Amino acid sequence: MTNEVGDIIARIRVLREIEEISAETLARELGFGTLEYKQWESGEKDFPIGALVEIAARFKVDLTELISGETPKLKTYCLTRAGRAPEVSRRPMYTYWNLAYKFHRKKAEPFMVEARADTEAKPISLNTHPGQEFDYVLEGRLLVSIGGHEMELGPGDSVYYDSNESHGMKAVGGSPARFLAFVF
Repeated sequence: MTNEVGDIIARIRVLREIEEISAETLARELGFGTLEYKQWESGEKDFPIGALVEIAARFKVDLTELISGETPKLKTYCLTRAGRAPEVSRRPMYTYWNLAYKFHRKKAEPFMVEARADTEAKPISLNTHPGQEFDYVLEGRLLVSIGGHEMELGPGDSVYYDSNESHGMKAVGGSPARFLAFVF
């Protein structure tokens, strides 16, 4: 477990302790499996980004604060220059960049995501989280699975879905795929 993951886990535990709720209660409230949630909080498995979005919303803290420990303060607009978005490494097959990390009380979490090319031979890693998600492919080819339905997306293609459905994606075609992901 990296220091970053350990810090995120510690912040979640403190939030639970402040509200005096157990890991089981939090998992149940947010619709996560108790065993899976306990694996996340123990560091055995990484928290999916969607789960972190839901946990942050449940405790009324910003995702940036949950991940970095810093409170965003911008309320009118947040400009993120090319190449300057902070990287959020959550799962080894993806790299996320938080595109509105300084904006306070966001209604959605916008990310630039890169799916690595070297995962094409592996099965799609599926996850669920409450809410909805919108993905827009910028470059490369992306194989997306949602609720057992698979579709291949290319540049300019997009998909909007209920993220309570089991979903995942991977780059195909021998190149990484870059896409914008908005988690609501």
